[in-house]
Amino acid sequence: MTEQNPADPTGTDGDEEALEESSLVSHLIELRDRLIRITLSVLVVFLCLFPFSEEIFTLVAQPLIDQLPDGSTMIATQVASPFLTPFKTTLWVAVFVAMPIVIYQVWAFVAPGLYKKEKRFAVPLVVSSIVLFYCGVAFAYAVVFPLMFAFFNAVAPEGVTVMTDINNYLDFVLVIFFAFGMAFEVPIATVMLVWSGLTSTKTLAANRAYVFLGAFVAGMLLTPPDVISQTLLAVPIYLLYEVGIIMSRIMVPPQEAPAADGPPN
Repeated sequence: MTEQNPADPTGTDGDEEALEESSLVSHLIELRDRLIRITLSVLVVFLCLFPFSEEIFTLVAQPLIDQLPDGSTMIATQVASPFLTPFKTTLWVAVFVAMPIVIYQVWAFVAPGLYKKEKRFAVPLVVSSIVLFYCGVAFAYAVVFPLMFAFFNAVAPEGVTVMTDINNYLDFVLVIFFAFGMAFEVPIATVMLVWSGLTSTKTLAANRAYVFLGAFVAGMLLTPPDVISQTLLAVPIYLLYEVGIIMSRIMVPPQEAPAADGPPN
């Protein structure tokens, strides 16, 4: 027989605790299911791409291969690198390809807790964040890598043969891919700041000089120590910041923007 709390003769507290515990368990079960679906989606894409792992690594390494001096090749300094590096490359490519599914599963987990108005606002942000991330990766591959590797090979001292280790190359390009992919998310971050009420478009516009300086600091920290790659990251960050201000003015109604700048005189 269950003892009744003297302070709560109706047993309301016990019912509420049981309901909260049941809700927590259901949320944990749903989170587990979403994580399983994300893992399976990445695994399925990986299994489809694995037979082409060598071709995928060659495609990823092509910007460097095109800039290598005549007679120079990439090398493998570890015994297992010829197998493990294409394997890891294919796995990361599978993650990139499956990213829309990953984002959708995250969205499906969060969406039930949002109001209808918030859902209408969040959907275009989720879609645009995926597109912008891919644009950042494509920009790094098609624009940044050719210029950067050409610069590195051009400044190599006389008598030094450029022969890059394939595993080190993969680690290097992954950092650059993620740096540019995240940098292209600046408009989304800007809109979210305005929408959440933490700032306003007027404040963002007034701080352009600081953002311009911060973009070059970010380029210095996230890219190799050369002017070309730093500039190629800093300039898009600043331009995308301006795009974010424009998007905020369009997507966030004036009445939702905070009076961060104080009441009018």
